[in-house]
Amino acid sequence: MEENLKQKRSQIIKITLFGPESTGKSTLAQQLASHFETVWTPEFARNYLQEKWNKKNEICTSQDLLPIAVGQTKLENDALLNANKYLFCDTNILLTKVFSEIYYNFCDPVLDKAAKKHNYDLFFLTDIDVPWEKDDLRDSPDNRVQTFEIFKKALIKNKKPFIVIAGNKQQRFEKAVLIINQLDNAKKMGFSSHDFVQIYKHGINLETIAAHLSFYKNGIAKTYIEKPATLKDGILAFSENEILVLANYFDAHKKNFKLKKFVPASGAASRMFKFLIDFLNDFNLDIESFNAYIIRKNAVELNIFLAGLEKFPFFNEIDSQLNQTYADLKTWSRDKRNYFFIKHLLDSSHFDYANKPKGVLPFHYCGKNVATPIEEHLKESVNYAVSNNRAYLHFTVSEHHKVLFEEIILSKKNQIEIESNAAITVNFSYQNKASDVLAVDSKNKPARDKNGKLIFRPAGHGALIDNLGLLDADIIFIKNIDNVISSETEKITLFKKALAGLLLQLQNQTFSFLKSINNKTISEISIQKVIAFAEKKLFLEFTEDFDKYTFDNKLNFLYQMLNKPIRVCGMVRNEGEFGGGPFWVKDEKGKISLQIVEMNQIDLTNTIQKKRSETATHFNPVDLVCGLKSYNGVKFNLQQFVDSQSGFIVEKSKNGLNLKAYELPGLWNGAMSKWITVFVEVPLMTFNPVKTVNDLLKPSHQKIKN
Repeated sequence: MEENLKQKRSQIIKITLFGPESTGKSTLAQQLASHFETVWTPEFARNYLQEKWNKKNEICTSQDLLPIAVGQTKLENDALLNANKYLFCDTNILLTKVFSEIYYNFCDPVLDKAAKKHNYDLFFLTDIDVPWEKDDLRDSPDNRVQTFEIFKKALIKNKKPFIVIAGNKQQRFEKAVLIINQLDNAKKMGFSSHDFVQIYKHGINLETIAAHLSFYKNGIAKTYIEKPATLKDGILAFSENEILVLANYFDAHKKNFKLKKFVPASGAASRMFKFLIDFLNDFNLDIESFNAYIIRKNAVELNIFLAGLEKFPFFNEIDSQLNQTYADLKTWSRDKRNYFFIKHLLDSSHFDYANKPKGVLPFHYCGKNVATPIEEHLKESVNYAVSNNRAYLHFTVSEHHKVLFEEIILSKKNQIEIESNAAITVNFSYQNKASDVLAVDSKNKPARDKNGKLIFRPAGHGALIDNLGLLDADIIFIKNIDNVISSETEKITLFKKALAGLLLQLQNQTFSFLKSINNKTISEISIQKVIAFAEKKLFLEFTEDFDKYTFDNKLNFLYQMLNKPIRVCGMVRNEGEFGGGPFWVKDEKGKISLQIVEMNQIDLTNTIQKKRSETATHFNPVDLVCGLKSYNGVKFNLQQFVDSQSGFIVEKSKNGLNLKAYELPGLWNGAMSKWITVFVEVPLMTFNPVKTVNDLLKPSHQKIKN
């Protein structure tokens, strides 16, 4: 009997339909066989049991199941001889096994063993979203949901590669054809069926994976910087009076626009506490003192942390818990108290700060209370991202951290609304899992975890360009979650409004020109005004032979040049902070444009490029105001303005594995590469990031406690 249940080996790709009765398996199998010009195997049990019913008026019994399994296996094995690349199976013996367990609470060991061994390249689990149709053999119109779950659990338990197929007949067919073509491509790329299902459920495009694998193998071209952007050469500077004029212009016109504040806030604060994590991993209180460790490791950051311990906004809460937990705390040595303070700060059973998002951590003293970055962003939103007494604030968060954000917002928003006389609408989005990237090992082979599953990693904040593009707003302020202080509110508000005022002025003039170009109501003389505006105000470059273009080609060139998203970016004087800066960049076609460039995008082994990067006078504080709509009010598709070649490869470690991972072009780097970009100098006090916990000791983050 076991011999009759063996599958024949073949290079044919076998797709099987699997699911409860009356879920469209036969229909779909026939449709797919016809489309791919191959054969399909019908359900052996149907003819077998129909004949039994017709001859003896008897229904299925447990004794029928092995003969049915044998007959089904033979149908499949015979069909392989006539199959053309694919074989579509209306059902399989795993389904027979499931029915045996449902109806008889038992499965013959021979059938059970064979059902587990039978392999298919893919199972389509047919959903119950189609009407149940009665016939002589079907007897279970009820409990379809429970039955479907039994079938699904059987696939999971037996580790079969499956995808749920749903919709009407045409929708199922079209979806299945697409999936099968993708499966074929995945196999050509060397992926298994299980890999393909994992990729498919992650929502990642195979062409994207192929491109990333090419980056790993061949590398990514570095960004070529022509020169740093400086004052009078790419960076605008305004007098105090000009700043006031721009801010007032914004205030006078903001009622006509929907404003929104966009705050990337997805990541955990692990980097913020890295030196403390390293300390806990390498320090033994029983055999070493803090001072000995600091000397041994040259742990300057730890020394600064300990010196300012009582100034941190989280000190009182942690110290209070330690006193409640350990009655003899005051008798402990200073080293022991400090050690347990750090343990409680980071331990997952206590405060677990390194695994929480920065947005929910105590950042500032606010009177007798402490304020989180979330609260500071709420306050900022009603200061400048407000129109018609309504402010809109959007956070990108991780799904499991959203509730932490909501709790703080619920506790703080109402009071801020009362004080500001402005309503605040807060919403969230998650980084799309489909933007994750496949990690590779040192040999550029897809990396796998201990269970053999592919390892995917978030692709960096560049993936948030899709989140940004989905926002319903005319003008969007972008600011990082950690770039907040509780003082200098008026100055920060003034410069934010000034940047927005400049954006509105530039946008108005750009829109006016675009309308004239689109309507062809512009003259040859007026084109010179457009050129002057584009060069002097938008810092755009023209090709040398532009004057040789025909009139229509000139209009088309200008239209393509101006019809883009616009961003005005605040730039602070470079004070030695590590990160992106403003540069004039030359692309592979020789075109020069203003870009924000990260140091890891530059070839620092090239002496000339390294020197140019070191002569940068300004730094990017991620202080952006963006216009995302065209002159006709239609939102741009922001993916069209991404430079896909400006990402970079980073090395990571996960569970002891050394990995390489591709990071998408950064949100304000390559993801906005093809935008119209204008740089404006802003004061250093507008830039107050918290990269490490010790940054909270800087004067801009400190406030005298009452």
